Amino acid sequence: MKLNRETYRDRVLACWIGKNIGGTMGAPYEGTHEMLDVKGYATKAGEVLPNDDLDLQLVWLRAVEKTGPWGLDCKRLGDFWLSYVVAYWNEYGIGKANMRRGLLPPLAGDYENDWRDSNGAWIRTEVWATLAPGLPDVAAKYAIEDGKVDHGAGEGTFAAAFVAAMQSAAFTVSDIRGIIEIGLSRIPEECRVAKSIRKAMECYDQKLPPMEAREVTRLMNADIGNGWFEAPSNVAYAVIGLLYGEGDFKKTMITAINCGDDTDCTAATVGATLGILGGTAAIPVDWREHIGDAIVTLSLNRAIGMKFPESCTELTDDVVRLSPVMLEANRGATEETSVVFADADEVPADIAERYLASRETREALSKLKPFSYTVKFINVEATVSFGSEPNIRPGETVRMHMDFASDWTVYGRKRHNLDFEWVLPEGFTVSGPRAFTLTYPTKHGLIPMEADFEITAGELVQPVNELLLIVREQGFPTNGYVPVVLMGK
Repeated sequence: MKLNRETYRDRVLACWIGKNIGGTMGAPYEGTHEMLDVKGYATKAGEVLPNDDLDLQLVWLRAVEKTGPWGLDCKRLGDFWLSYVVAYWNEYGIGKANMRRGLLPPLAGDYENDWRDSNGAWIRTEVWATLAPGLPDVAAKYAIEDGKVDHGAGEGTFAAAFVAAMQSAAFTVSDIRGIIEIGLSRIPEECRVAKSIRKAMECYDQKLPPMEAREVTRLMNADIGNGWFEAPSNVAYAVIGLLYGEGDFKKTMITAINCGDDTDCTAATVGATLGILGGTAAIPVDWREHIGDAIVTLSLNRAIGMKFPESCTELTDDVVRLSPVMLEANRGATEETSVVFADADEVPADIAERYLASRETREALSKLKPFSYTVKFINVEATVSFGSEPNIRPGETVRMHMDFASDWTVYGRKRHNLDFEWVLPEGFTVSGPRAFTLTYPTKHGLIPMEADFEITAGELVQPVNELLLIVREQGFPTNGYVPVVLMGK
């Protein structure tokens, strides 16, 4: 599949301008619980309001640049978060605090986190969509890793997958309803985000007024979680804006903001999405001139030398420069058509149907379990799972399940042995296997094997208890290390 270079760049620029417009226009009303009657900007000309929706994406962009997209996962993104993001509110602060205690993402996003279903992840998806244009499963893959950092296996991560896939598809599918359906096909049907989006679509099909649709979706989520800051209701408000706006930038933006609640997030997301769909021609000249090109940040740690884009144009240049690297790193990694940049667009007529047929992202999300994390060695990966929050009391036993997998293309069709050794705090004991055998597969792919351990505390339990499982691969000069952290209670 080919995308015209200049058209692609124009759409990326329009994405960031639309994001900036929405963030500035919606920010004065953030946290307004009732419906609004906004007509346009409340800020003076030339004033750009800072927005964490954009800030965090600048950090992710630098993560792609510094480490490459090949091994970029929630743990690597978490490292960048700890170094470069100063925001400590809500799920941001909980995720950071948990990582500082030694918990790896996505467990860091799950543990004692009442904000797992909130808005922090789906508002920062554009970087993945613009780096992977026309590849919704690729964009969603990185958005999921992103969401795991501070939302774990919560609704916030599902919402991020939806928005990233929708926005990536917008580079090759021009129908608003179509890209919403594509995003929806990526997330579990029974999650709250999916149910809220479908309800918003039903209201539109039934020709209910937009604010009645808003009220219907609000009531679905009114008694769950943290009220106005919930992803299921706010993503539905963005969808209401996109549907009822019917492609008109101003109408879409105002409709989303007038739904209230997390207005800077809903407005910024619909602005970015329409920017991708229509390019700079879709953005009203007066609104674009009012906001200008500058990016103003509030959440970034600039004291340690990282340079971040200062304008939408700079940000666009960085994305356009890095996108070919992202595309090459993911070539053949998904079931979707590969994308290259060329002098003219060449998109299959049935691309929307191809997107809808994919179940790759939904299957990946179905494997995402609360209170778990994965550690990758050279040729083996180990996933640690707890049935609940990993807390332990003196004399108490905690059960831990592990799934091991190896890549037969490296090891060949043969049995492969692992030896286990535990390093434990004083007084702790572990019962479980001391060795493990990975067997050859019957078909290509990873070979899953399982093991269970019981960890029993002694009389002394610290606030943070660090255990280490050393995994030695027989016949290879490499060891794997699985950190296990149990919180003392």
